[in-house]
Amino acid sequence: MRNEYDFSNAKRASEIPHLVKLQAESGKTRITICLDDAIVRAYKAKAGGRGYQTLINETLRRGLEADSVKEALREVIREELHLG
Repeated sequence: MRNEYDFSNAKRASEIPHLVKLQAESGKTRITICLDDAIVRAYKAKAGGRGYQTLINETLRRGLEADSVKEALREVIREELHLG
């Protein structure tokens, strides 16, 4: 392994056509995220044959859906209280 690497001519993934196409087809965006070690270990153990990243994604999606359901319920309750 070298001590230094020259990235002066490096390209972003968004500048490489086949990577842009791949990302568009998958509907997913590659990110870097820091999670607690305990969280990663737990999801890896819980994955059961699927990828742990997929499981984390599903959990985040369910959280967003639950948040929007909660907000909709709050709005209905507010409306009902004002009508009474």
